[in-house]
Amino acid sequence: MSISENIKYLRKQAGYTQEQFANEVGIKRSLVGAYEEGRAEPRLQTLQKIGEVLNVTTDALIVKDLTKDDPKKYQKEKIKILSITVDKEDKENIELIPQKAAAGYLNGYADPEYLSELPRFNLPMLPPNATYRAFEISGDSMLPLPSGAIVIGKYIESIQDIKNGKTYVLLTNKEGIVYKRVFNYIEEKGKLFLVSDNKYYSAYELDPADLMEIWEAKAFISVEFPDAESATELSLDKLAGMVMSLQEEVKQLKK
Repeated sequence: MSISENIKYLRKQAGYTQEQFANEVGIKRSLVGAYEEGRAEPRLQTLQKIGEVLNVTTDALIVKDLTKDDPKKYQKEKIKILSITVDKEDKENIELIPQKAAAGYLNGYADPEYLSELPRFNLPMLPPNATYRAFEISGDSMLPLPSGAIVIGKYIESIQDIKNGKTYVLLTNKEGIVYKRVFNYIEEKGKLFLVSDNKYYSAYELDPADLMEIWEAKAFISVEFPDAESATELSLDKLAGMVMSLQEEVKQLKK
């Protein structure tokens, strides 16, 4: 697969004209035409800039057929600065996002001023050298954890750090704040699978591009004790069944 076809395909997918794309990369429009027609090949420095503009790795531009493969699998991970607040002793707070503040958090999660207005507290038993945030969950999809329970999550920088079968609080563009058991099938299907512990809820897919923040569940606080009968329903057999079902679906897709 030639670099030229990858560049042409991704440029059009991104909605750039050749002139617009040339301005973004910092080259002449005639060079874009030459690259796309295979009359010239970009130097490494230019290729790296093209990868930045198209949000794809340089290696993928060179060796992958991105007209058939999913380019999202090769997107360059964007550096994100997480906003935090600290107490009088310069220790990080745990900000609490109540249910009524969930919608506001979607817009203000990166704003230190917004975070400073949220309730905050500290838990000394949590491992140090990490950033934590607390989310009040709603609904019964994650029983035996009841609606109103507060899940404390540890900030995860990379989607690659997601461990299959673990629970996470995810900040997403389309779904808002969700608390689910997550399975990473990005390499096979380009998606994450979100599974509820309540068997009456169906699993669903999430596009990694919709993710804004990832928080690995580390503890929870609740004024209600989990129901013993509900807790026993979530067995290892059930989790194994979830995994097998997802694996079978991926196998069928590969065929």
